[in-house]
Amino acid sequence: MPDYLSPAIILLIAAILTAILRGYWRSIIVLVAPLLTLWAVWSVPDGVTATIYFLDYQIEPVEGSPLRRLFATIFAFMAFAGGLFAFRVAKWQELAAAQAYAAGAIGVCFAGDLITLFLYWELMALFSTVVVWCGGTPAARAAGIRYAIMHLFGGVILKVGIEGYVIHTGSIDIQPMLANNFDTWMILIGILINAAAPPVSAWLADAYPESSPTGSVFLSAFTTKTAVLALILLFPGETVLIYVGLYMIMYGIIYALLENDARRILAYSIVNQVGFMVCAVGIGTQMALNGAAAHAFAHIIYKALLFMSAGVVVYRTGKSRCSDLGGLFRTMPLTTICGIIGALAISSFPLTSGFTTKTLISQAAIDESLAVVYFLLAAASAGVFLHAGIKFPWFVFFQRDSGLRPKDAPWNMGLAMVLFSALCILIGVFPEMFYRFLPYPVDYQAYTTGKVVFYLQLLLFSGLAFFLLLPLMRRTLTISLDTDWFWRVFLARIARAGVSAILRLTKAVEVWTGTLISILLNRVQNNFDKPLDTEHSWRTIFSRAQPIGATALWIALLLTGYVLVYYF
Repeated sequence: MPDYLSPAIILLIAAILTAILRGYWRSIIVLVAPLLTLWAVWSVPDGVTATIYFLDYQIEPVEGSPLRRLFATIFAFMAFAGGLFAFRVAKWQELAAAQAYAAGAIGVCFAGDLITLFLYWELMALFSTVVVWCGGTPAARAAGIRYAIMHLFGGVILKVGIEGYVIHTGSIDIQPMLANNFDTWMILIGILINAAAPPVSAWLADAYPESSPTGSVFLSAFTTKTAVLALILLFPGETVLIYVGLYMIMYGIIYALLENDARRILAYSIVNQVGFMVCAVGIGTQMALNGAAAHAFAHIIYKALLFMSAGVVVYRTGKSRCSDLGGLFRTMPLTTICGIIGALAISSFPLTSGFTTKTLISQAAIDESLAVVYFLLAAASAGVFLHAGIKFPWFVFFQRDSGLRPKDAPWNMGLAMVLFSALCILIGVFPEMFYRFLPYPVDYQAYTTGKVVFYLQLLLFSGLAFFLLLPLMRRTLTISLDTDWFWRVFLARIARAGVSAILRLTKAVEVWTGTLISILLNRVQNNFDKPLDTEHSWRTIFSRAQPIGATALWIALLLTGYVLVYYF
């Protein structure tokens, strides 16, 4: 394709065709367009391929590099696997929106300037909201509105930062920067909102579980990982990100352990896993940035696999709460096996992708003598095994027999899960093959005896703790209050109280104004030496000739009223 066109254009055209075509043609577009996009991604050479001049700014719509190509590759492949998983059951609106959503993510990957990045950033926000709405329930519509508000808010903050940065530096180039002034802080905060960094991370657990069983698979892949890419490009080595990442890790673990809804467990787990990547960006070394990029790549695969297994359960049973599920392994063996593989991968179990990518981040912490960070990351790995490695598959597929006997996944959903399961194992067994595609040279041995023994001990003792504390782990019909309580409940109550106060004030002003007008009318009527007919007073006064003084008084009153209405 032409050098000045981003590979994202292919998916944007595919989204339009998906909305227009029907039947087999639509299915072909959904499956073929991501593969064409993948070919276009690997056709982009390193460096800026084209420039466009707009308002004295040099727009660079396409810029290639190994890092950008790595993220674009997994985004395109995710669009294919997600389409394979969804094309037989998803609405055409969801399929078209998902393709446009993926196009926005790929557009961000190759954006060579801040203006192009922002345009694709907002494209993602728009069409991901549509994917949430395609859940088709009142809860999905409400969650989609909250999701849109939060991302528009984040987009405004990002735009303010970009505009300030452009004004003060005169540059729109994407290049490393430090959060040392108002402009760069606004850019960093805008990106962290998309990365689901607390205290504004609740949008993720609020919206993703309310989407359709297929929509949540797409949502799990793009928004937070494009934020990770933006952090790698713009804020590598920003120390504050180490602490933000560690907070995200612990926050995600705690809320995932408290959750009863299977997809909300996985949603909080996204926050937890993105925390590892954010922490790695904060460390900022080549090893750490390799770890952030590799872990983002692997995370998209195993997290989508987990959401696929949960989506099949919701699709077949209509239930998503752990307290309503259990014993599904009897009739859903394929979904169970694929879910277990995803759970082992997210837990960094040896011979899975999570082990070969997450240990890069731990090694980066060791190399920089960040002992506290290293031990916190190790403890977090044990926590991940508790909530995603054991809790999710145990309560959904095993534990007690719920009496449910649903069919296993349809062939297309099963094929998508098998494909991602194979990738989880392939990257875990042959990490050197994967490391060749990372942005920096890798001099690292993933499998050493000490490392493997350490992680096996960590995970096995975590599993032992889970089953010893199983009575405490059993879920009940409870609600976990998150930070969104402040704007969903607290601010809503303040808004209702404010509206009520305004209505009372307005009524009081109306009463006061009516009384004042009555007094004025009575005085004017008395000037004519006639009794006031309250029923016809307005008609009597305004319909007959008046002296010049009375006319001037009414003109002054009307002009005063007009001015008040105009300004208030």
